[in-house]
Amino acid sequence: NYVAETAREHDVERHIRYGLAVKSADWSSADKCWKLTALNETTGETEHYTASFMVGCTGYYNYDQGYKPDFPGESDFRGQIVHPQHWPEDLDYTSKKVVVIGSGATAITLVPTMAEKAAHVTMLQRSPTYLMPLPSTDKVTLALQKVLPEKAAYRLTRARNISISRFLYQRSRKSPQFMRKLFLGIIKRQVQGKADMRHFTPDYNPWDQRLCVVKDGDLFQAIKSGKAAIATDHIERFTETGIRLKSGEELAADIIIPATGLEIQMLGGIKPTVDGQEVVMKDKVIYKNVM
Repeated sequence: NYVAETAREHDVERHIRYGLAVKSADWSSADKCWKLTALNETTGETEHYTASFMVGCTGYYNYDQGYKPDFPGESDFRGQIVHPQHWPEDLDYTSKKVVVIGSGATAITLVPTMAEKAAHVTMLQRSPTYLMPLPSTDKVTLALQKVLPEKAAYRLTRARNISISRFLYQRSRKSPQFMRKLFLGIIKRQVQGKADMRHFTPDYNPWDQRLCVVKDGDLFQAIKSGKAAIATDHIERFTETGIRLKSGEELAADIIIPATGLEIQMLGGIKPTVDGQEVVMKDKVIYKNVM
């Protein structure tokens, strides 16, 4: 485990308290410190901590529960509905028809992986996303590591990756039509006429929303093999055997996976207070990560 190994390497693991769920955090002006209450999930006991500073490194999603819209007719569906956030270890999709709802990173990752065993996988999206195939192995980085010290190779690789990202973003802002043609041209070469380009052509400019990376172009490989497909439409309702779209088309499915993202949740669900008064996060301004 990379995280655990890094913690041990830098001798910080002794400062980590595992299995604690922080339930409340109150700033005391009188004592000039944070007072935190945490639940020990192993023993069930409540523990108390004090700190001069509290840093929220919890992300901004609720990882305990994924976001899932209420789809009309959902109870009529006779197959399985599985949210990626609650993936059962024993899920068997071998030779099954699967529909993955969504077009974000989760869907892009799931579709080619499931297509290896499933009878067929359809990615159902309301609208297309800009996709960018990238190799999972960076040959330039591997070459640098052979001729340079580890830290020097890391710094050069990091600087290179940041520069490429900045260039693509800035170029997309300055010349959106040029970059649109560039991105769509890359995808067109990937699918090689095996899919309708309307499924890959967004109605917005590059970087108006985030680009989605396709590892090793595996999604395009799955589509070209006939094991996967993309449908761009809106859901009318679930049926006993799949999903009926507003266009009238019906997607047959044994398993439906709503890859519809996560719910926003700040500070891991902790509701901070100052001298007992709740802090309403949406009313605060965060500047350079400090509130």
